Amino acid sequence: MKNILLLFCVGLISLGTSAQIQTPQPSPFSKVEQKVGLTDVSIEYSRPGMRDREIFGNLVPFGKVWRTGANANTKITFSDDVKIAGKELTKGTYALYTIPNKDSWEILFYSDSNNWGTPEKWDDNKVALKATAEVQQMPMRMESFTILIDELKNDSAALNFIWENTIVTLPFEVPTDAKTLASIEKVMNGPSGGDYFSAATYYHETGKDLKKALEWVNKAVEMQGDDAYWMLRRKSLIEADLGMKKEAIASAKRSLASAEKAGNADYVKMNKDSLKEWGANR
Repeated sequence: MKNILLLFCVGLISLGTSAQIQTPQPSPFSKVEQKVGLTDVSIEYSRPGMRDREIFGNLVPFGKVWRTGANANTKITFSDDVKIAGKELTKGTYALYTIPNKDSWEILFYSDSNNWGTPEKWDDNKVALKATAEVQQMPMRMESFTILIDELKNDSAALNFIWENTIVTLPFEVPTDAKTLASIEKVMNGPSGGDYFSAATYYHETGKDLKKALEWVNKAVEMQGDDAYWMLRRKSLIEADLGMKKEAIASAKRSLASAEKAGNADYVKMNKDSLKEWGANR
C-alpha cells in the first residue's frame, strides 16, 4: 500500500513539473504583410506598451541605437530590390534598427537579422542602408508601438513608426514598372522554351494528346538547341509512345551526345537503356 501511495505522489509531482503556465506577453509579437505593387513586404516585430511611461527621450533614449520594438530584433523582408531615400536596397531580410532623436530618426537596415535586440558588437559594414526621417507629433497617443505599411501606390508605399504621440514616416519605392514591362514583354513574345517543355511533359506524363505534346517539345528543342539533352530525352519518349521508333532513336542519340558532353551520367544511362530497348545501333 505504501508503494502504491509513493508511486501516486511521484506521478502528481511529475505532472506538476511538466505543466507550463501560459501568460500573455507584455510585448506581443506581430507580423505585417503587404503587397506593394508587385513586391511582397513583411515585418516581424514585438509591440511594447507605454504603460504610463514617458517613451522617447526617456525609456527610449535619444541618440542611441534602438531595436525598434522589443525582444528579438525587428525584421523587414522585401521580395524585390527597393529604393529608399534615393538609394538601392537589395531584396532580402534585414534587421530594422533606429536612432531616435527629437526632430528626426536615423533608420538603419542591418544585414545581420539574427540578434536579440541590438548586436553585442555593432558592425557599420553590416548597415546596408541608412535613411533619415522627420518626426511628426500626433494629437492623440498610441499606447502600443506600431509599424504600418501605408500610403500605398502602385510603385511606392511608406513605413510608419507610431508610438506615444510620435509618428515617423519613411517612404520607399518598388520596381513595379520594370516588373510589369518585363512580364508584358515575355507574354507578348510568346511562351519560352521552358514553357513549351513543361506543357509537353505534363501532356506526356498524364496521357493526354501526345501529338500536341510532340508539337510543343519540338518547339522547345528548336528554341533551346541540342544542348538541352533533357528536352531531347522527353522528345524521344513521346516519339516512342507515338510509334515513331526511327525518330525516337534519332532524338535519343542527340540527347545522349549532349548528355555525354555535359557530363550528366544519369541521362547518358537512360538514353543508352532506351536505345538498347529500341534495338538501335550506336
